Amino acid sequence: MKPLTFILCVVVAIGSESAQADSWQPSPGHSQVPIWPRAVPDPHPVAGSEVKTTMEEREFVAGKPWVYVERVSQPTMTVYSPLGKNKGVAVVVFPGGGYRGLAIDLEGTEACDWLTSEGITCVLLKYRVPFSGSYWDAGCKCHLQPKAPMALEDAQRTVGLVRFHAAEWHIDAHKIGVLGFSAGGHIVAAISTHFAKRSYPAVDAADKESCRPDFAVALYPGHLSLAENTIALNQDIRTHITPQTSPTFLLQNEDDHVDSVEDSLSYYFALKEAGVPVEMHLYAQGGHGFGLRRSKFPVTEWPQLERAPT
Repeated sequence: MKPLTFILCVVVAIGSESAQADSWQPSPGHSQVPIWPRAVPDPHPVAGSEVKTTMEEREFVAGKPWVYVERVSQPTMTVYSPLGKNKGVAVVVFPGGGYRGLAIDLEGTEACDWLTSEGITCVLLKYRVPFSGSYWDAGCKCHLQPKAPMALEDAQRTVGLVRFHAAEWHIDAHKIGVLGFSAGGHIVAAISTHFAKRSYPAVDAADKESCRPDFAVALYPGHLSLAENTIALNQDIRTHITPQTSPTFLLQNEDDHVDSVEDSLSYYFALKEAGVPVEMHLYAQGGHGFGLRRSKFPVTEWPQLERAPT
């Protein structure tokens, strides 16, 4: 298994990377807000400032080009208000990118467009990268862990902030979930199991709120199984699974050659063994990195399967 090493190959092979503009900005009418009031915990040096790159379509991404954001050292959240009737539900979205970058529109803003159309508040987290979570190293051909779980810290902080502002944002504090793609799916599993204690010292009242997601959605998650062709779960996740782990929805394709189907299977069996409510959908074809974009494969209908609580 080579989780999201395709991103690096794509950057080299595409040759048509276009418009390396400045840092990513949300669409007009939306503002990204820093999640940390002061310095970020466990800062990691980043070579250069944040940059976004427009990537051209390839076989694993259907439709128009997509935006890849690198070198994020100052994490932010962008709140997208629900359209039409507000269901009082909020979902924090974690884009994928192999803990090296973020597919910010393909697996971020486009998910928010879908969620807000369903009357759900969407909070898009632009978490720190690179090397902020378990990542694949081509040198040793193995997974490496960062010195500090920076992406998990950002996720815990954001869920706490959403719960802290629940009344102000017209959200039910007991209907706050998370949704992540690929490496973002790993963050979903991490925060669903690592919520009893913050991974960083508390900085304000928001950190006194629970950061446990009320429900979790992991789409083609990576970095969960110990190795290819095994359903043994990563111990950092497995040792923290309890009956209180967030109820989870899993989805993956069997021909996913970036993050193998064993990633979902390993987490599914561990949750089931612990008595955690879990639902899993596997499809024969559809590859990796499809987000919500339409394709010829049945997996493209996955949004019809998943329904947040109302």
